[in-house]
Amino acid sequence: MKNLILLLFCSTYLATAQDVAVLKYDGGGDWYSNPTALPNLVSYCNEEIGTTLSTDVATVEANSIDIFQYPFIHMTGHGNVVFSEDDLSNLKNYLLSGGFLHIDDNYGMKPYLEKELLKLFPNKKLIELPANHEIFNNHAQFPLGLPKIHEHDGERPQALGIFHEGRLVLLFTFEADLGDGWESPEVHNDPPAVRKKALDMGANIIKYVFTN
Repeated sequence: MKNLILLLFCSTYLATAQDVAVLKYDGGGDWYSNPTALPNLVSYCNEEIGTTLSTDVATVEANSIDIFQYPFIHMTGHGNVVFSEDDLSNLKNYLLSGGFLHIDDNYGMKPYLEKELLKLFPNKKLIELPANHEIFNNHAQFPLGLPKIHEHDGERPQALGIFHEGRLVLLFTFEADLGDGWESPEVHNDPPAVRKKALDMGANIIKYVFTN
């Protein structure tokens, strides 16, 4: 079964090797928040790091076979997150077969998310990535690690990861709110330097996913 899933992932990856998607989830959290964020990041990456990502960003559900078409899936929101057993099984197969999930806390989803990640990977823990990790040092250099974009509770920004066989399969960014920085300038009125910092970090994530 695992080999079949891997074969499916590889075939769909080759068909749409540079598409990205937003993850829709249950529980009442606003998975649809920051609607301009990922399309803006895609455009930035196409201009700055030479990707050929589609700006027509798809929406996928965790229990759908469609997730295997997208090497990179982005998830965000403010509130509750609930994964069904089918969601967990499909999402786990996706990640172990080569997929990558970036979860950006838009404020308030961390306590709900952590419970679901324990169900997804009961034998794995979120590990904070050190500042010398490649994800902070490819397109742009972030010598202090994950940049702070919006204050939230004033805590330090953290990039937490789950690894499988040495590969980073899931990235959870917390107290940074990269997605707000990716949104169109008029949404949050962030200074250009702050917005560029967020987009550069996003480009680092995209470059890491598509070159590893």
